Amino acid sequence: MINKQKLWFLTLFSLILVLSVYYITMPSELLTTTKNNTNKEEKSTNVSVTETDVLTALQVEADEERAALAAEYNEILTNKDASTEEKNNAYDGLKEIDEIKAKEEELEKKLKKQLKLDSFIKIDSNNVSVTIKKKDHDYSLANNVMRLIQEEYQNKMYVSVKFQN
Repeated sequence: MINKQKLWFLTLFSLILVLSVYYITMPSELLTTTKNNTNKEEKSTNVSVTETDVLTALQVEADEERAALAAEYNEILTNKDASTEEKNNAYDGLKEIDEIKAKEEELEKKLKKQLKLDSFIKIDSNNVSVTIKKKDHDYSLANNVMRLIQEEYQNKMYVSVKFQN
């Protein structure tokens, strides 16, 4: 009589066998054209950062920091030797990362809608750092941005505004 483990082994083995036969019988022209296309794509992409990409660069940097932190939390969550308290703290950390990212995006959209400004916002506990893509440094505009952001919070936040062109 055949058990489940043997059945799974036979199923996976037959799948691997079929795929390997398919790979061997596949025309070699198809493989070479695929390899050439990927090489051409790699050669043609040039990475250049211009002054207009300052906000994008800041966003990418923040996303990389969050991804690294989220990876640490995920490692704790998947570690079977971690205590329940550590796993709860890691889960809360992941939730906090998502909430902060959502709040930053909401504030950016609010600034775009109400003041028509391209901006990057980073929230760190009670600090809100706002980078605005504008050449002129305008104190009244910075004050309006601070008020607009403070409206979203019940407790006092330290809001800093920086202008970049």
